[in-house]
Amino acid sequence: MKTKLNSSINESRLQAEAFSALCHSRQLVLPNAWDGASAAVVVRAGAQAVATTSAGVAWVAGTADGGGLDQDAAILAIQSIVRATKTPVSADIEHGYGESPAQLARTIERVLSAGAVGINIEDSFEGILRDSDAQCGRLEIIRSTADRLGVPLFVNARVDTFFYGSTDQDERLENTLQRASAYVRAGADGIFVPGVADEPTISLLVAGISVPLNVMVGPGSLTADTLLALGVGRVTLGMAGALGAYGALERAAKELLTTGSYDTLAGSPDFGSFNEMMTR
Repeated sequence: MKTKLNSSINESRLQAEAFSALCHSRQLVLPNAWDGASAAVVVRAGAQAVATTSAGVAWVAGTADGGGLDQDAAILAIQSIVRATKTPVSADIEHGYGESPAQLARTIERVLSAGAVGINIEDSFEGILRDSDAQCGRLEIIRSTADRLGVPLFVNARVDTFFYGSTDQDERLENTLQRASAYVRAGADGIFVPGVADEPTISLLVAGISVPLNVMVGPGSLTADTLLALGVGRVTLGMAGALGAYGALERAAKELLTTGSYDTLAGSPDFGSFNEMMTR
């Protein structure tokens, strides 16, 4: 048993180091996944790593994003995604699935046990920004837990200032940079600022943040190439992929129910190749 455990830790350590190298290359583009099949699809498309989307995972579990998902369901999703791909996996753990230090540490233990080697952790809870000092304390717990287990977990600290807080542009930018700096000192390896979309603001964030900056994209966003050229280190699709998949299903269902046809599904993978991809 000890040999098996040591082997698992060594494998996770190697995966974590590989993922960290990808993030620090500042050229990482990640189409997010929400279950084993979607993870296999993005890897087959060429993704070098897989990041989960908490929204997509919540929807698969039949609940809403933003607190509807519990720790058990999140861990099951991570396990299925890790099982479906040999690439590094980074897990979106929302606010951490627990408010106490012991609960947060337990989340990290279970995430690492499930095979993930990176996380996103939000600094808001139930629509309110946490005190930055309190969030730094949570990041220190995450870092110490991962260090105790011997895995250099890549911690992508999410800064939700563009969702909540001041609407004054200058004040919001200053708050974002202050939080980012504090989170890096507390152990964050990357900073994720969802909701930012314009080139001037992104350029200021890149200049003011010492670690790789993660920007989330979707229809209408700047292209990944443009963002990488600006210095963004990590471009993620977030929930957009899941929404696109569900949108395609809804269009196909409407077509079938109204006209009796199914041309919307033309171009889909064939059963044989898709099923073979999922055979492990």
